[in-house]
Amino acid sequence: MVMMKHPLFSLTLPLLPILLFSHPIISLAQSPAAAPTAPAKATTAITPAPVPSSPPTDIIRILKKAGGFTTLIRLLQATQVSNQINSQLLTTNGGLTLFAPNDNAFSSLKPGFLNSLNDQQKNELIQFHLLPTFVSVSNFDTLSNPVRTQAGENPDRLALNITSSGGNQVNMTTGIVNVTLGGTVYTDHQLAVYQVDKVLLPRDFFVAKPPTPAPAPEKPKGSKKKSADSTGTPADDAESAAISVKQQHVMWVAVAALSVAAVSW
Repeated sequence: MVMMKHPLFSLTLPLLPILLFSHPIISLAQSPAAAPTAPAKATTAITPAPVPSSPPTDIIRILKKAGGFTTLIRLLQATQVSNQINSQLLTTNGGLTLFAPNDNAFSSLKPGFLNSLNDQQKNELIQFHLLPTFVSVSNFDTLSNPVRTQAGENPDRLALNITSSGGNQVNMTTGIVNVTLGGTVYTDHQLAVYQVDKVLLPRDFFVAKPPTPAPAPEKPKGSKKKSADSTGTPADDAESAAISVKQQHVMWVAVAALSVAAVSW
């Protein structure tokens, strides 16, 4: 008996080793599974730190840094003008100009002069060194004389006249003292501080003030009423004259009657 070979089996059998050996190769060739991705972290925007603003202008700090203005600093603090300057620089746009006498300028004053001033005069002295606007060195020749200071506008007692030759030299006079502008101590286009070689003395300290007129004497009470009572009208005068004539007529009638009676008797 002849056995018939199955054609499919005969074909598969030779391929079996190949399939067995090729299966692990295919498995190894597969790429490994990707690792799970971590959830994205939320990012926070970083705000840049604010740029620190410049500190407000402090006139005392400026003068201390420059050095040589001890007496001026003491007067600025005693009169509270230093606080006034700092406040004005924050609240106004026009700026300020300060003429700053150094310690040598104050030492050249008559001994005891500063001590002879009262508080109001010390304040006026410092205000007389302040212009209510910012003035650069090159602009002094644009000012109109007398220049107004923060002490007031009285042209006789608080006059300050400034002359300049193109900014090369600036001279000032108060009628009492002549002053030359020195170097620039500080400027920031809002505050200008210039050194001066003498203290600016206003005429107000040296010119005698006119005497205060004495008050008019007070009239005694009741004098007006008495004067009104004693003053008569023309009608009142005529009436008084008529009464006087009538009284004289009655008197003459009575005299005549007595005379007749005496004759008859």
